[in-house]
Amino acid sequence: MTFTTRPEITGTFGAVASTHWIASAVGMRMLELGGTAADAAAAMGFVQTVVEPHLNGPLGDMPLLVWPAQDDNPTVICGQGVAPSGATIEHMRGQGLEMIPGSGLLATVVPGAFGAWMLLLRDHGRLPLRTVLEPAIHYARAGHPLLPRAAAIIGGLAEFFATEWPTSAATWMPGGQAPKAGALFANPVLADTWERLLSEAEAVSGREAQIEAARRAFYEGFVAEAVDAWMREACVMDAAGARRKGVLTGQDMAGWQASYEPALGTDYHGWQVMKPGFWSQGPTFLQSLRLLEALEVDPDDPAAFAHTVSEAMKLAFADREAYYGDAPGDWPRDILLDAGYADERRALIGPQASLEQRPGRIPGFEHLAEAAIARAARKAQARGIGAGEPTMAHLSQRRGDTVHLDAVDRWGNIVSATPSGGWLQSSPVVPGLGMALNSRAQMFWLDDGLPTSLVPGTRPRTTLSPSMARAPDGTRVAFGTPGGDQQDQWQLIWFLRLVHQGLNLQEAVDAPLFHTAHFQSSFWPREARPGHLMVEPAIGEAAIADLRARGHAVEVAEPWTVGRLTAAARGADGLLRAAATPRLMQAYAIGR
Repeated sequence: MTFTTRPEITGTFGAVASTHWIASAVGMRMLELGGTAADAAAAMGFVQTVVEPHLNGPLGDMPLLVWPAQDDNPTVICGQGVAPSGATIEHMRGQGLEMIPGSGLLATVVPGAFGAWMLLLRDHGRLPLRTVLEPAIHYARAGHPLLPRAAAIIGGLAEFFATEWPTSAATWMPGGQAPKAGALFANPVLADTWERLLSEAEAVSGREAQIEAARRAFYEGFVAEAVDAWMREACVMDAAGARRKGVLTGQDMAGWQASYEPALGTDYHGWQVMKPGFWSQGPTFLQSLRLLEALEVDPDDPAAFAHTVSEAMKLAFADREAYYGDAPGDWPRDILLDAGYADERRALIGPQASLEQRPGRIPGFEHLAEAAIARAARKAQARGIGAGEPTMAHLSQRRGDTVHLDAVDRWGNIVSATPSGGWLQSSPVVPGLGMALNSRAQMFWLDDGLPTSLVPGTRPRTTLSPSMARAPDGTRVAFGTPGGDQQDQWQLIWFLRLVHQGLNLQEAVDAPLFHTAHFQSSFWPREARPGHLMVEPAIGEAAIADLRARGHAVEVAEPWTVGRLTAAARGADGLLRAAATPRLMQAYAIGR
C-alpha cells in the first residue's frame, strides 16, 4: 500500500491547525501578538463561523479540551447547550412527531458555543476581547472567498429560502441571487452584531469584566432578546415537512452557562487518551481502545486492520445507542470502560463482518439494549430540507458538516475544539443578528426512560468529540475532525497509526481512512446501514476484495475524500508540531 505524505509542520513559537486556511492564519496571528492557545483557538473559532457558515455558526454548540502547560491532564469545557424548558416529549408528540426534525425551530437547544469561548478566554487567554473578535468582524464586513460547497448549498436552497425562510434569503442571497463560489461574500449584519456586543462589553473596565459583559449581552441582553422575540413569532418549515413554532426562550438562554468538567481517559499501549463525557460520543473512542488492546492491530495489513477496527467500533457505537446520554438516571457508565466488560465484548469480534446491532447486555439494564435494537430497526423517514448535520456532504446526501481546530502555544498550553451547529441550512437566520439557531435537539429520542430521552435542561448526546493524548515520552497531542458519527472513527484510525506504525502527525493524517454507518445515525431521520463500510481506494483493490469476502458491504469513496483531521502537539523537548488534512484542499496547519 502506498500513499502520498507530506512533512508535518514544526516550530517552537506556536502551532495551529484548523479546517479552514483563513482561520489558521488568524490563529497564528493571535500567537504572534502574545496570545495563548486559548486566544488563538477562540479567534479561529469566530472566524470559522464566518468563512464556513454551512458548517457552524455563532448560535451553535461546542465541546473543547484545554490543557494548561502546568496541569497533568486536560479539562473539558462544555459548550453543549441544553433542551429548553418547553421541549418536552409531550409537546413534541402533540406536534404529531415521532422524532425531532433535523431542521427548523423545534430542533433548537440553548446555543452553547459562545459561552464556552468566553469561559476559555476568561480563564486561559491574555488578549483583549476586541483583538480576538476583530478578524471575524473584518471577514464578515469586508467579505471572504466563498467556499464552493457553501455556494452550492445556498444555490440548492435558494427557492426554499425565498419562499419559506426569507430571513435566510436576505442574508445568504443578497440582491436575491445565490452567490458564486470564490466570490467575496459578506455578512454585514453579523459584523454589526459583534460590534454592538463589543461596544456593550467595553462599557466596563478590565479584560475579565469585559468578557463577562459580553457573555451577559449574549445570554441575557440584546442577543437573547432577539432570539426570544423571533421564537415567539416565527412558524417555519422544518425537515419533517410542516411549519412549526419553536420553544426556546430568552429565559432558557439566561439560565445556562458553560462549565468545566473532568475529561474521561484510558490507557493504550503506553499512551493516555482523554475525551469528553457520556453526553458526547467521545467514550466510543475509549471503548474501542479497550476492545482493541488485546487484539492484533496491524495497519500494515489493510484488510485485517479495517476489519478488526470496524468490528470493534460497531460494538462501541452499539453501546453508545443504548447507554450514552444526559437524561437523569443511574446509568451503567463505569462498566462500559471496565477491562472485564471489554473482555466479554471482545469475544464477539470474529473473522466475518457482523450485520447485527449488538449493545452489551448489562445486568439490570437489558431493557436499554433491547430498546436500542428496536429503534435501529425502525423504518427511516424521508429526508427533508436541511436535515442532518452537514457531515461530509460529498460522501452522502446529508447537507452539512462541522469544523475543528487545534492550537498549541510557546508555553505549552493546548486547546482542541469542535464547533458545530447553527449552520445556514439548520434554521432561518434570526432577524437582526445575521446568524441561525442550531438543530442539536434532533439527537434526543421521544421515548421515556432512556439516557437520550428528551428532558428539559439536559444535553443532547452530541457527536462532537475533540481529543487529547499523551505519548509514552510525554508528548501532548490535540486532535480531532468534523464528521458527525464518523468523528471518533476517523480519529481512532489516525491514532492507531501513530501508535502501531510510528507515523508522524501528517503521515497518519494522509494515510487511507474508512468508517462504518452500520449503527444508528445520530441525525434525523436516524437510519442504520447494517454491514456498511466506506473505504478510500488507497487502501488497495486486494484489501477491498478481502473486506467484501469477509461480509462487509463495502462502499468505495472517491480518492482523498474521507475525513478532515487536524492535529497539534508539543514534544517533551519543546518542539511544536501540527498537521492538517489535504482532503478537500481547505484545512491548513501553520507553525513557527
